[in-house]
Amino acid sequence: MTTEVLAPFDPLTEALATVEDWPEVAAPTDRAVPAPATGPDAEAATKTKDILIIDYSGDLEKVWATMILASTSAAMGVRTRVFVTFWGLQVFVKDSKRITGENWMQRMLSAMQRPGISHRKLSKMNFLGMGPWMMGRLARQYGVASPKELLEVAQEMGVEFIPCQMTMDMFGLKPDDMIEGMAEPVGAATVIGLMTDSSVPLFI
Repeated sequence: MTTEVLAPFDPLTEALATVEDWPEVAAPTDRAVPAPATGPDAEAATKTKDILIIDYSGDLEKVWATMILASTSAAMGVRTRVFVTFWGLQVFVKDSKRITGENWMQRMLSAMQRPGISHRKLSKMNFLGMGPWMMGRLARQYGVASPKELLEVAQEMGVEFIPCQMTMDMFGLKPDDMIEGMAEPVGAATVIGLMTDSSVPLFI
């Protein structure tokens, strides 16, 4: 009876032999770099930020909020436009104008609510002028700029204040009645165009 002598097992040699029998794998190639996007999608990605505030109230607290948001967004580099209509338009009449309008109804409206940013009333707790006076005292105490100061800052930073043509006609307001720096009056169609084009609308 003969005994078969097995060859010594070398795991490293077996592993190398197995690898040599594998098919060759092509060397990895550099991945293609996608070309920069072009067309409408690329234009939308690089479009400048744009906000449109619709200001239709003349109440003190809403005027204050409008001026804070407008000046802040402009300071952040956002193109800011404010469309002022109805009672919001009275805010942008010169403070020195006591009565505006051409017929008795227009004049009566301005007499009941004096135009000008320095003559705003609160929508609640006005208390015959005591409410706005207290708001002003608190603002000075806590270092909050007044609406008039914020308006001046906003204009300096390029905020566009756009009056409503229809409201100017209905209230009998003329360009000479308005503060300096106002844009040309526009109609509702122009504002709708801005909102449906690129501007983010905000109603106050």
